[in-house]
Amino acid sequence: MGDMTNSDFYSKNQRNESSHGGEFGCTMEELRSLMELRGTEAVVKIKETYGDTEAICRRLKTSPVEGLPGTTPDLEKRKQIFGQNFIPPKKPKTFLQLVWEALQDVTLIILEIAAIISLGLSFYHPPGESNEACATAQGGAEDEGEAEAGWIEGAAILLSVICVVLVTAFNDWSKEKQFRGLQSRIEQEQKFTVIRANQVVQIPVAEIVVGDIAQVKYGDLLPADGLFIQGNDLKIDESSLTGESDQVRKSVDKDPMLLSGTHVMEGSGRMLVTAVGVNSQTGIIFTLLGAGGEEEEKKDKKAKQQDGAAAMEMQPLKSAEGGDADDKKKANMHKKEKSVLQGKLTKLAVQIGKAGLVMSAITVIILVLYFTVDTFVVNKKPWLPECTPVYVQYFVKFFIIGVTVLVVAVPEGLPLAVTISLAYSVKKMMKDNNLVRHLDACETMGNATAICSDKTGTLTTNRMTVVQAYVGDVHYKEIPDPSSVNAKTMELLVNAIAINSAYTTKILPPEKEGALPRQVGNKTECGLLGFVLDLKQDYEPVRIQMPEEKLYKVYTFNSVRKSMSTVIKLPDESFRMYSKGASEIVLKKCCKILNGAGEPRVFRPRDRDEMVKKVIEPMACDGLRTICVAYRDFPNSPEPDWDNENDILNDLTCICVVGIEDPVRPEVPEAIRKCQRAGITVRMVTGDNINTARAIAIKCGIIHPGEDFLCLEGKEFNRRIRNEKGEIEQERIDKIWPKLRVLARSSPTDKHTLVKGIIDSTHTEQRQVVAVTGDGTNDGPALKKADVGFAMGIAGTDVAKEASDIILTDDNFSSIVKAVMWGRNVYDSISKFLQFQLTVNVVAVIVAFTGACITQDSPLKAVQMLWVNLIMDTFASLALATEPPTETLLLRKPYGRNKPLISRTMMKNILGHAVYQLTLIFTLLFVGEKMFQIDSGRNAPLHSPPSEHYTIIFNTFVMMQLFNEVNARKIHGERNVFDGIFRNPIFCTIVLGTFAIQIVIVQFGGKPFSCSPLQLDQWMWCIFIGLGELVWGQVIATIPTSRLKFLKEAGRLTQKEEIPEEELNEDVEEIDHAERELRRGQILWFRGLNRIQTQIEVVNTFKSGASFQGALRRQSSVTSQSQDVANLSSPSRVSLSNALSSPTSLPPAAAGHPRREGVP
Repeated sequence: MGDMTNSDFYSKNQRNESSHGGEFGCTMEELRSLMELRGTEAVVKIKETYGDTEAICRRLKTSPVEGLPGTTPDLEKRKQIFGQNFIPPKKPKTFLQLVWEALQDVTLIILEIAAIISLGLSFYHPPGESNEACATAQGGAEDEGEAEAGWIEGAAILLSVICVVLVTAFNDWSKEKQFRGLQSRIEQEQKFTVIRANQVVQIPVAEIVVGDIAQVKYGDLLPADGLFIQGNDLKIDESSLTGESDQVRKSVDKDPMLLSGTHVMEGSGRMLVTAVGVNSQTGIIFTLLGAGGEEEEKKDKKAKQQDGAAAMEMQPLKSAEGGDADDKKKANMHKKEKSVLQGKLTKLAVQIGKAGLVMSAITVIILVLYFTVDTFVVNKKPWLPECTPVYVQYFVKFFIIGVTVLVVAVPEGLPLAVTISLAYSVKKMMKDNNLVRHLDACETMGNATAICSDKTGTLTTNRMTVVQAYVGDVHYKEIPDPSSVNAKTMELLVNAIAINSAYTTKILPPEKEGALPRQVGNKTECGLLGFVLDLKQDYEPVRIQMPEEKLYKVYTFNSVRKSMSTVIKLPDESFRMYSKGASEIVLKKCCKILNGAGEPRVFRPRDRDEMVKKVIEPMACDGLRTICVAYRDFPNSPEPDWDNENDILNDLTCICVVGIEDPVRPEVPEAIRKCQRAGITVRMVTGDNINTARAIAIKCGIIHPGEDFLCLEGKEFNRRIRNEKGEIEQERIDKIWPKLRVLARSSPTDKHTLVKGIIDSTHTEQRQVVAVTGDGTNDGPALKKADVGFAMGIAGTDVAKEASDIILTDDNFSSIVKAVMWGRNVYDSISKFLQFQLTVNVVAVIVAFTGACITQDSPLKAVQMLWVNLIMDTFASLALATEPPTETLLLRKPYGRNKPLISRTMMKNILGHAVYQLTLIFTLLFVGEKMFQIDSGRNAPLHSPPSEHYTIIFNTFVMMQLFNEVNARKIHGERNVFDGIFRNPIFCTIVLGTFAIQIVIVQFGGKPFSCSPLQLDQWMWCIFIGLGELVWGQVIATIPTSRLKFLKEAGRLTQKEEIPEEELNEDVEEIDHAERELRRGQILWFRGLNRIQTQIEVVNTFKSGASFQGALRRQSSVTSQSQDVANLSSPSRVSLSNALSSPTSLPPAAAGHPRREGVP
């Protein structure tokens, strides 16, 4: 081998140039630049530089047939020289960064500033301090010691701010950690088939090295770059890299370049891996986007010189590509459709935030006016310069009270509750075999009103066995005895099945004694191979004699052909084609059939009709899939025109028709019954024959004989929904879908049409929320269109998984029911939290506001408010968001899209409890001192010691919240609020924990918390009033909601916002109403929203994957970067890239706001 002489030169060089090829005949750079070429350029370059792909295999020391030897030192060396198949994730944010981000919250900043001013003023003793003239309106002398303690309030506020910040940061941090865990779990699941030491093995994608021979097949997502070395009919969807939506046909002599991140849409083959990880095409793009993390940058500095060229060549991919602009738009749209819940929450948060802002502003204005009027007008005091600091101190105090009202009003716990609830659910759903890829899918599932399910593998076990056959003019109801089948027919049958099926499909011996043999590969083909084994024949020798390389031409199965054919060359140079496929399709092309003696006889159309009636329909009515096996011989000259499919796939001779049984999973009928009880319609969409489909649907309980329902075939469905011009009309779909239960012989386009038709329908008063299951590559569009797409974890192709929101790790329909349960639970958890939170909000704001207006001082101090805020936000969201789901969730109808977040019942509860709490607090505020015979705390001077009076009010307030938290566990007006309370240990711990801390604060909090210790009898009263909440809850439950027509619901999406934005405006600028409100510069409570956006971003980050797989996982690695670039690159580049991708998408408020961009 000539190239070995270079090896010494390379090995010398390798020490200082780590990227060089060592003892391999080509370097990483050479391969990398080779992979940048496309089509004919690449072919020319390979010819000129290497000779052919075989030569590249030799240089990389691998064999196209046997693959790598697979020894550890060899693999390690390859990883060292050519890199690993892994894109390093961006470093997670450190805890300090998260703390810094939490500090950016506007309300907190205002509080910090106010606290600092208050601190500063308390240390500054101006000469006029003791001046009688400055004596305040309230009068009342101060102790000297108290004046010294003036700094405590400021310090306490700062301390509580620090607490809030730490809690927020910790929450964000643990959230991030959970996602990374989930991400890595998704990665480990991803395997790819390679050949090593002549054995076909499945290895994790990260283990693939340069020089591996990988087997690619229909539905794969290519994990690395490579050269196509052998295969048939391989078509690739390269839109994720180029934006071109047409499928690209690959062949060794015209276009052998296979790129990572692209999808195999048809065919199969083998490729030689030439670039992995950061050197593959997707990897390069990711590095350009800055996702490759810091390690990359170090490397980059070294490799800059050689890289310049590569990077330059990559640039056009981002801009020059024609399809790119539309794709960007498309990508944006996909991003913009917020999940239902997020939409409702955003809207609600905006409404509450506005109200809070107004209230706090009014509070401050009233306090300041009252003070100035009282001091300077009524008492006619002059404004003395030496008194200025004293007055300023008062103004600062008023300002702090105002900000406190705002802090309490803004429900920043909302987004937190959503996150906690979703993260908790996602974690638990893993146990129920649901791998959630997009967080919001979890909650959308609770709203689902329709499920369109595949049949094979989801409703059935996907273990195919042939149970009936029609061979040699006889219809056998069970497997025929081998001796009864003519020898010629038998030989043809075995060859037709063994050769005309993917060679990756095999039947292996069982893993355990007494178990069934293992089926590997395409299950229908496994069924046929099993039939061969049942006839006491063997398919292996046939395959050894006719290896895959010798197959002359293969027409792979796709949804248009509905059949698969393979052409081989016989020893006498003539050709024979074996064909198999759906019986009604293949029989139409047969003009002969083998009789009992194994001789072909004429097969006329009327014979065919008779056969359909006598053989195929009875089989189908037993729920069997019917497959026809046929063949045709061609002369060797003239050679047929293989590309003219219509002529080739014709004049066939039928060998046999078999009926394949795929039994219904035992747990499916029960699961479907649960769905129907929960108000969810299950529809079956399948490629099978209509009779088979109907039989299975009856077994599953999707249809019940005697009901009014439709079972349609794809053709008929299309005829009914299109007008004369052949365009689809929504009104026509609306006539069909409500009754449609089974759609048979459907193409992927039909599935997509049906899903889109149901989603866009305004036929019912609730807009339908549709879940779809799919496993094939062609299900991608329907999965993406659906509100929630489920992909099969075992049978599903990578493309389907890529398009899906949730992966069913056990391919089982009953797991979908679990997902519905969890989804409804998330929804309920958030409603529970809202009910609790809003009660506290309403009460706290009104108390602070009226208290301030009447007594010039809020009964609840800033620090106390922050503590209340902490219980109600962080702790309550933890306690209420982690309620486990119960079966009872499945007994009610779905909420649907436009059901408000806060129902009438909840509104009744919120207002009812608010009335109770306000009554008691105001009673205590104005007559409390008489009831308890204590000093009044009203109108106390500036630095007076904390009074027992106000402590009792604070304590009672907290007690009422604690007991109301128990009430909040039920939102549908149930009576028993303790039901299942011990199943939720988190809830119990939090309630008891809060209680304990409250005791500590009251008894030992002293000046910082403005508390003075209480006696036992006073404590008893506080707890007693709190307990009254539970009794009052029962009273409220007695009032029928139907009577309270005047109660408005809140947080509902109006019909207008309901229409997916694509239809409203095709422009990139789709700002929902909430964001438009924000534009008006209400930055103040931006954070509440920002937290919600953070959620969306976490989800995006999660999509945009912290590593290679994740990297490939996006619908389009470059074009959908509009949002993701923001998440991936460092903040300095962020605002720029965001601004570039959609100039209008950031409200000015957010532009410089770190919370908004980086990953939370």
